[in-house]
Amino acid sequence: MAKSEPNKWIVVITVVSAALLQLIDTSIVNVTLTQMMGNLGASLGDISWVVTGYGAANVVMITLSGWLSSKFGRKNYFTASIVLFTIASIFCGTSTSVSELIIFRIIQGIGGGGLLSTGQAILIDTFPKEELGKANAVFGMGVIIGPSIGPTLGGYITDHLSWNWVFYINIPVGIIASILAVLYVKESEHNQKTGKMDWLALMMLIVTIGALQVVLEKGESEDWFETRYITILTISFVLAGIIFVWRQLTVDHPILNLRLLKNRQFAVGSFFSFIQGVGLYASVFVVPVFCQTMLGYNSQDTGNLLMPGSLAAGMMMPVVAVLMKKTKISPVLLAGIGFSLFIVFVWQLSGMSLSTGANDFFWPLILRGVGLGLLFIPLLTITIAPLEGKDISQGTALTNTLRQLGGSFGIAAATTFISVRNIFHYNNLTEHVSVYNQPTYDRLNSLTALFVSKGSDINTAQLKAAAAMKGTVFKQSMLLTYNDVFLIVGVFFAICIPLLLLFKAKKKTVEGQVKEGEEQHMEMVME
Repeated sequence: MAKSEPNKWIVVITVVSAALLQLIDTSIVNVTLTQMMGNLGASLGDISWVVTGYGAANVVMITLSGWLSSKFGRKNYFTASIVLFTIASIFCGTSTSVSELIIFRIIQGIGGGGLLSTGQAILIDTFPKEELGKANAVFGMGVIIGPSIGPTLGGYITDHLSWNWVFYINIPVGIIASILAVLYVKESEHNQKTGKMDWLALMMLIVTIGALQVVLEKGESEDWFETRYITILTISFVLAGIIFVWRQLTVDHPILNLRLLKNRQFAVGSFFSFIQGVGLYASVFVVPVFCQTMLGYNSQDTGNLLMPGSLAAGMMMPVVAVLMKKTKISPVLLAGIGFSLFIVFVWQLSGMSLSTGANDFFWPLILRGVGLGLLFIPLLTITIAPLEGKDISQGTALTNTLRQLGGSFGIAAATTFISVRNIFHYNNLTEHVSVYNQPTYDRLNSLTALFVSKGSDINTAQLKAAAAMKGTVFKQSMLLTYNDVFLIVGVFFAICIPLLLLFKAKKKTVEGQVKEGEEQHMEMVME
C-alpha cells in the first residue's frame, strides 16, 4: 500500500531508532564492566556473562526472527521486541546482584534479536520499489554509526553518572519507538504460512547457538579444551547443530528456511555474510584493544578515534546506492574495490609503534569506512535480489545470523592468535636479552642506577631493573603481535577478492540477476 511521504520517513526513524537500541547496547556495556564489578561485588568471570548472555540470546532470536515475523506478523513481532527490550532495560538498570543483571540481559538480548532483521523487512514493505534505496541508505548510516557510538557514550555515562544509566537511556527511545511502531508500521502482505513451533528444532537451535557463543567468547580465557565445560559445550553444539540442520531440511515449515541456500546467488552471498563478519569484526576488534592496552587511551578517546571512519561509511551508503542505480558498474567490482581498501587499511596499521598517535589512525580508518560502504550494499543487493517477497524475512534472518556468528569467530580467532603469537614473540625476544649481551647489560645497569637514585637499595634496584626490562620486552612482543594480526587480516581480505567470482552464475551474469531483482530489493543494507 502506498504511503504519504511523511509516514514513510517516520517508519525509517522508527526502524533506525529500534536498530540503534540493539546495536548501541551490544558495545556500550563493555566499558562499564569494571564499575559493575565494584558495585555488584562480582568477579571478572561473573560479570563477563553480562556480555556473553546477551550475545547468545541475541543470535538465537536473530535466527528465529524470520519465522516469528511470519507467525505473528512483522508489525506485532517488531513492536513486541521493542517493548520487551525496553522493559528488560529497566530491570537491568535496577538490578542489585550480578545474577539478576545476567538474567535481564538475556531477556534484553531476546528482545533485541527481533529488531534489526525485522526492521529491514518492514522497510521493504513500506517503500515503493524505486525509493527503497534511499530508505536503506539512511538505515545503513544508523547501522554503521551505532556500534561506534556505544563505547563513547558508555564511557561518558560511566564517568559522569553510573553504570545503571547505560540501560536507563534506552527507556525514552524505546517508548517513542513503540508508539511510532503501533501508529505507523503496517502489517506485511507477504507473510509466509507457518506451522506449529518445532520444539525439537528450537531446543537444538538454543543449544547450538548458546553453546557455540559461549565457546567462542570464553574459549581463549579458559584455555580452550583444557577446560572440561568448554569441551562439553563444543561436543554439544556440534551434535545439536547437525540435528538442527537435518530437522530444518526435512520439515514442511522450518523455523529457519535453509532451503533458500539452494539458490546459488543467495548461498554465495550468505557465505560472504559470514566472511564479512569474520574479517570486519576481527579488524575492528583489534584497533580499540591496541589503543587502550598499548597507547593508554580511555573509552571516550577510542570512540572519538573510530567516529570519523564510521561517518565516512555512513556517507558512502547513499553514494554507492546512486552508483548502483544510475550506472552500469558491476556490484562485484564495487565489492572488490571495497575489499582492496580494507587491505590498504590493515596494511597501513601493520606498522604501528608505541609512538603511533591519533593522526596515524585517521586516514586508514577513513579508508575502512569507504570500503565498508562499497562492500555492504553491493554484496547484500546481490544476495537478496533472487528472493521473493515472502522469503525476505527468512533471508535477512539467515544472513544476519551468519554475519553475527562470523563476527564471533573472528574475534575468537583474533584473541587466540594474539595470545599464541605473543608467546612466540616474547620467547624470541628474550633469547637476545642476557647479561652477557652488552646492550642488555648496559640497559640493566642504567635502570639499576636510576632506581638507586630514587632511594632503592642495590638489591631492590636490581630486581626493579629486571622487572622493568621484562615489561619492556613484553610490550614489544605485544606490539609485534598486533602488527601480525593486521597482516593476517590483510591476507584474509586478499583471499576474498577472487572468491567474488563465485557470484558468476551459469545462465545469467551477476549484473543481469541484480538488474532483474533490484526493482524489488535494491540497496539492502545490514549490520
